[in-house]
Amino acid sequence: MRHVEPPVVLSDGRVTIRPYCAADVDRYHTAVCTSVDEVAPWLDWCHPDYTRAESQSWIASRPAAWAQQAAYSFAIVDAQKGAFWGGCGLNGIDREHQLARLGYWVRSDRTRSGVATRAGRLVTRFGFETLGLHRIEILVLPANTASCRVAEKLGAVREGLCRHRIVLRGAPRDAVLYALLPSDLTRGTLPRS
Repeated sequence: MRHVEPPVVLSDGRVTIRPYCAADVDRYHTAVCTSVDEVAPWLDWCHPDYTRAESQSWIASRPAAWAQQAAYSFAIVDAQKGAFWGGCGLNGIDREHQLARLGYWVRSDRTRSGVATRAGRLVTRFGFETLGLHRIEILVLPANTASCRVAEKLGAVREGLCRHRIVLRGAPRDAVLYALLPSDLTRGTLPRS
């Protein structure tokens, strides 16, 4: 796996992904707070009492996670106006086996607009082409049909149901495992835009 120094800014002309910065704290916090009903059922960190301090702490931790090759986190923004639309990234990095997990979330007022799929394409290409990963996995709770659709639109192959694979709010949950390989890029199952 290759080490890459930030900043890494990638765009398809409609969606841009870039590392978080201190100026994102308020926009990130607002996006989370206005999206709790849709995001909290699937992601442990999102909850009704989510604070600005939590946003600030998480964003402040991103450069160290990047430097340690533990996670590559990106803000999703409008490529033209810079409006904050959500987040995506690679985490669960396994350097020995050169794999990572892809995660994404989009603020409620931007869902069903292709933002997560476009951002997912950008970060997946970054993982394969820049970091040199051999495999990218997506773990989704079965009832999270929107995230399952994004995984499928990315061309990820559903490999099965993993029993008690995710712990959410202290309880083990089953998760659907999807995976992408670099050959999915060359076969064309991961479209460029």
